[in-house]
Amino acid sequence: MPIEVREKSRYAVVAAVQLPSVSDIEFEASLSELRELAKTLGYEIINTFVQKRASFDTTAYLGFGKRQEIRRFVNSETESAEFEEIAANPKSRDIDAILVDHEISPSQARNLEKEVGCEVMDRTMVILEIFHRNARSRAARAQVEIARLGYMAPRLREAAKLAGPQGRQRSGVGGRGGGESHTELDRRKIRDRIAELQQEIIAMDAERKTQRARRQTRQKLASVALVGYTNAGKSTLMRGLTGSEVLVANKLFATLDTTVRALYPESMPRVLVSDTVGFIKNLPHGLVASFKSTLDEALDASLLLHVIDASDPGFERQLEVTDQVLEEIGADVVPRMRVFNKIDHVGDATAQAKCEAVLRTQYPDCVVMSARRPDEVAKLRQKIVAFFQQDLVEAELFLPWSAQQLRGEIYASCQVLEERSNYEGVFFRVRGEPDSVKNLCEQFSQA
Repeated sequence: MPIEVREKSRYAVVAAVQLPSVSDIEFEASLSELRELAKTLGYEIINTFVQKRASFDTTAYLGFGKRQEIRRFVNSETESAEFEEIAANPKSRDIDAILVDHEISPSQARNLEKEVGCEVMDRTMVILEIFHRNARSRAARAQVEIARLGYMAPRLREAAKLAGPQGRQRSGVGGRGGGESHTELDRRKIRDRIAELQQEIIAMDAERKTQRARRQTRQKLASVALVGYTNAGKSTLMRGLTGSEVLVANKLFATLDTTVRALYPESMPRVLVSDTVGFIKNLPHGLVASFKSTLDEALDASLLLHVIDASDPGFERQLEVTDQVLEEIGADVVPRMRVFNKIDHVGDATAQAKCEAVLRTQYPDCVVMSARRPDEVAKLRQKIVAFFQQDLVEAELFLPWSAQQLRGEIYASCQVLEERSNYEGVFFRVRGEPDSVKNLCEQFSQA
């Protein structure tokens, strides 16, 4: 019988500095988010170390005392009663990484790593690694690689210091001549690779825009983009609106590539729904830029569904983060519908009703719902269809019996509200886009 080989569990600790300008609620929310990011990356968080300081330590981010505390914990040297139970846990004796809840400089990371004797990953590195693992399309992989290379380039010098004599001067084929160091050569290779990837992305963007323009010109499809905070339930809502089997997972950034499906049941006009990458607080600007092609779905949409987790006590932060990113990419001018999801996670029926009343008072035009309740998804679908039907026009068409082969064009182009006939032919009362209705009227006046 074959022996099952299980992947070894990985354990980590979280470390963070709370500055005076950061409230306790904001600080805890950020820590909670980092723990969720770690979960997505496959780490189990064993302990959290926090420190209040007026500023970050310029040498190693954390103060000397807190660094020593982490070192003792990582190396199972602590005898503190506070950590006695945790230290007795076998998991705490094999810490694989320290996750820092800020983006820190290369020298800070190097010094902290040397002092505590454990790999250090800052918040940006954690996010980049998740993006790297989850990207599926060619465009997304290229964008992630650019972001990772841009992050790694300034850190090569510190890596060379840790490596010792390997960073010394060298010459050889492919270099700019004698005296170019390993670090300088690697940085030049990174610049060349980034330039190459950027050209590939430009070509892919042009191809995608051409295909999208052709599709929309041919089919005249309306489009909706789901945007919002990661893990707010966008994929579950996408599934409910389109009936498609898209990935639904309780992990941050479970989906990175844009998924596009038609609203189901289909409507007139036919509506496409796209799910975009989720946002988080302090999303690195390099990633915002590198994922612009993914976020372009929001720019091209006729309507944005801004999905917010109603059960999150700090949902105002979700609103702020999403609004900020949408403004950065120029999508703040697109019509938007706020959808407060996960109302079923708030509590019992009384708590849900109270929460809904508060939300509707603060945001009069919002939708409060649970994406897991089919009747509420159906109501949202009706609001979406109504949005796209508000500019439609109605008209009456007459089709003589001798031209009944054209019936298919009417049903393909418009919504038929009424159909009646007499001895001469059939009358259709239709609703559709102005151009489509006008073309049909002109065509059938000659039939």
